[in-house]
Amino acid sequence: MGRLLEKAFEEASKLPEAEQEAAGAWLLAELESERRWDDLFARSHEILAEMAAEAIREDELGLTEILDPDEM
Repeated sequence: MGRLLEKAFEEASKLPEAEQEAAGAWLLAELESERRWDDLFARSHEILAEMAAEAIREDELGLTEILDPDEM
């Protein structure tokens, strides 16, 4: 275990049990969220490549406009 994580667990162990449970639930939810995002990005490569190619084609055909943030 990394030193920083070990220190975080050490500090969390000093909290009341309810707060420890909340911290544990939060950490597990964050880890699961990261796994889901990694999975989504891994599966979206082909779709993103197709979307990028379509955007390039549209730009080459003159179907795009320069975005002016001040006019948004």
